[in-house]
Amino acid sequence: NAILDAWYSGEEGGAAIAETLSGENNPAGRLPVTFYQDVSQLPPFEDYSMKGRTYRYFEGKPLYPFGYGLSYTTFAYSDLKLPAAPIKAGEPLHAEVTVKNTGNKGGDEVAQLYLTFPRVEGAPHVALRGFGRVHLEPGESKSVTFDLPPRDLIMVSTNGDPMIAAGKYGVSIGGGQPRIGAQTKNGSFVVAGEMKLPE
Repeated sequence: NAILDAWYSGEEGGAAIAETLSGENNPAGRLPVTFYQDVSQLPPFEDYSMKGRTYRYFEGKPLYPFGYGLSYTTFAYSDLKLPAAPIKAGEPLHAEVTVKNTGNKGGDEVAQLYLTFPRVEGAPHVALRGFGRVHLEPGESKSVTFDLPPRDLIMVSTNGDPMIAAGKYGVSIGGGQPRIGAQTKNGSFVVAGEMKLPE
């Protein structure tokens, strides 16, 4: 069973939907929002903080998570490469992973890179910081690389200060969020030193 959400698909939307349902088109779309199971999972409307809101701060189990999507084939991730030595605050991050089509149908995979931050009050639980779409035939493997500029390591503290925090960062690259059962490869890197940025 599956649900096809075509959003506002335009003039040729009917043809695209028919091709996807018949298997002629192998979908690779990903949800740009979180579908909650119930409104009770959200904080009170009068609470304007981000606590419990969006995939970055939500602590429950959603109905369909941000970044979720289906395919008519399957993919596997391997060989995650991250810096072995600490990087300095303000330096870019290079990450690389291998994606393989383990199914029997060609298709596109959207590899998503999520960061988890050091334990600093106000840091999100997880944040999407990069994605790359790659086409793979059955049995084919390709390397997907991510070059994150320093701004992608920025978080905002509870005081409203933008900063790059010192400490250990988690990296998860895969077909969805690391907390919702998607096929991912996980690792970590260390940032040495802290950098506070002008507001």
